[in-house]
Amino acid sequence: VDLVESGGGSVQPGGSLRLSCAASGITFSFATMVWYRQAPGNRRRELVASIKSGTNITYTDSVAGRFTLSKDNAKNTLYLQMNDFITEDTAVYCCSDYDWWGQGKQVTVTG
Repeated sequence: VDLVESGGGSVQPGGSLRLSCAASGITFSFATMVWYRQAPGNRRRELVASIKSGTNITYTDSVAGRFTLSKDNAKNTLYLQMNDFITEDTAVYCCSDYDWWGQGKQVTVTG
C-alpha cells in the first residue's frame, strides 16, 4: 500500500491550494479516506475531512465551507481543495485510509 501526497506549500491568508493523495494497493473506490492535519507544536492530529462509502463527506467545523474533499476513483486519487486560508490552517496534512498513512505535506499560511 502506498499513499503519496502532493501539493502543499506556502500561501497567504485568503489564498488557495490543492492537495492530492495518490493511492495504490487498496480498493480505493470503497475505501474510507480521510485527511488529517497536525499543527506546529500540537501533538494531536485533527481530522479535517473524511469520505465514507464513496459519497458521505464530512468536515471539521473549522474548515467547513472553505475546504472541499473529492475523489477520482479512475485515478485512485483523493483531493483536498483548500480555499480562504487562515493562519490557523498551518499544519502538516496527511491522507489515510486508517490503516496506512501518507508522508504528509506542509501547508504554511503566512503573510
